[in-house]
Parts: sequence; structure tokens; C-alpha cells
Amino acid sequence: MPEFHRPLSPHIQVYRWQITSVLSITHRLTGLWLGAGALALSAWLTALVDAPAAFRAYDAFFHTPVGTLLLVTWTWALFYHLLNGLRHLFWDLGWGFERVRYVATGWTVVVLSLVLTIVFWTPRLF
Repeated sequence: MPEFHRPLSPHIQVYRWQITSVLSITHRLTGLWLGAGALALSAWLTALVDAPAAFRAYDAFFHTPVGTLLLVTWTWALFYHLLNGLRHLFWDLGWGFERVRYVATGWTVVVLSLVLTIVFWTPRLF
């Protein structure tokens, strides 16, 4: 009997990317990134209370281009995760399962998270 080498379950090579799958994966990744941000925030707050020199080091790092990029991406992750979580809440209530609606709300989440991040950071960067 010939041996076939094919996926045992639905696999990324079988299906094409859809907005719902991309947004779901992004939601999970932003959740992980927000966890890392929570650790950084906790370390920063601990340094604020316990070690003025460590706080100054954190503050100096977050004023570098790399530190600012981290803060901006954490801000975007927060807005994206929040908005996509609200989208899922509406799904839990039974609204938004039609193709037109889940595509529209998906793109709304993406665009609105970017707009909110830009609005939040524009006065701070310029």
C-alpha cells in the first residue's frame, strides 16, 4: 500500500488565509505581547518605588527609539486587543456572524486600533 504524506487535520497549507483567522491569531499574539508589557510595567513601577537609579534607567531606556517603539507597539496591542475583544463580545451575544458584518467589523478593529494609537502618540512624539 502506498504511503501518503498529507496533513492529518486541517492545516495552514490546505486553507487560504481569511480575515477571521488572521485577526484571531493577531488577538492571541497581542495578548502575549500585553503580558510582556505588564511585566515591564510592573518592573518600572517597582523601580519607581524602590530604586530611583533603576527608575532613571528605565526612563532613559523608554526615551530611546527602541523603547519608544516598544511603548507604541504595546499601545497598539492594547487598543487592538480591546476592540477585538469587544467584537468577540458581540459575537457571544449572537450579532455579527454574517460575512459582510464580520469582514466589516474585522477591518474596523484594525483601522480603529491604528487610528487610536496614532491619536494617542501624536502629541507625545512631536
